[in-house]
Amino acid sequence: MKGHRLLGLGYLAPYVIGLLIFTAIPFISSFYLSFTSYDLMSEPRWTGLANYERLFTRDRTFIKSLNVTLLYVFLTVPLKLAFALFIAAILNYRLKFIGLFRTAFYVPSILGGSIAIAVLWRYVFASEGLANMMLATLGLAPVDWFGDPTNALFTITLLRCWQFGSAMVIFLAALQSIDKSLYEAAAIDGAGKVRTFFWITLPLLTPVIFFNLIMQMVQAFQEFNGPYIITQGGPLKATYLLPLYIYDEAFKKFNMGYASSIAWVLFAIITVLTLVAFWSSKKWVFYAGDKRN
Repeated sequence: MKGHRLLGLGYLAPYVIGLLIFTAIPFISSFYLSFTSYDLMSEPRWTGLANYERLFTRDRTFIKSLNVTLLYVFLTVPLKLAFALFIAAILNYRLKFIGLFRTAFYVPSILGGSIAIAVLWRYVFASEGLANMMLATLGLAPVDWFGDPTNALFTITLLRCWQFGSAMVIFLAALQSIDKSLYEAAAIDGAGKVRTFFWITLPLLTPVIFFNLIMQMVQAFQEFNGPYIITQGGPLKATYLLPLYIYDEAFKKFNMGYASSIAWVLFAIITVLTLVAFWSSKKWVFYAGDKRN
């Protein structure tokens, strides 16, 4: 028995060591550094709440970046979840070559976060890119996708929504687990497709919707590759998300203490919104055996 315990601890050791070295220690260190002035060269100098005071009272770039980040998240997450659920509902039908279609729709979620796809996205929406070529064939004027602030944020949002595969797979698994007798009973009662979806499918999917909501919200707040590669935060900082601001302060200006304070504010925002989502879930998430009216 003792040998089994040691073997189990041996299997766990790489994960625990990695968790401590690459997650726990940096996490605690960044909290300490957020109260210091640290340039990566000299010793950290304790400054108390000076970084946070500067953030909320004198840093207009932070306020701008925070607003852009919140707008990006509140645009991206609902659109991505709605699109993922829509595609999952279509792929839930028994069609010929359905396995091939499911694989094809899942692939963007694997490739979407890569540097190559971000570069490709930049060329697709360039002034003479594929998007404007398609508009030209329809007789429409070309669009300045990256020069206009609104269009630039929309382009970045579209890239994130295109990566709907992971959420789609979870929705698809949940759809396939719904008892078919419920749909048969609804059909006997004369309920149409739309009413069946809103009164049977959607309520039974609320736990999965809640899970996807939390996961996609956290990922959206941490988005970096797309805005950095495609727009570099421009134009006029219209796509300057907080992760980009953290990166610039930490690795371009070497203000590691100030960057840590921004990171902790971002962490606090994610935590608060997650807690709000859990609190609100009591009102709209329904689990099997739930006796609420």
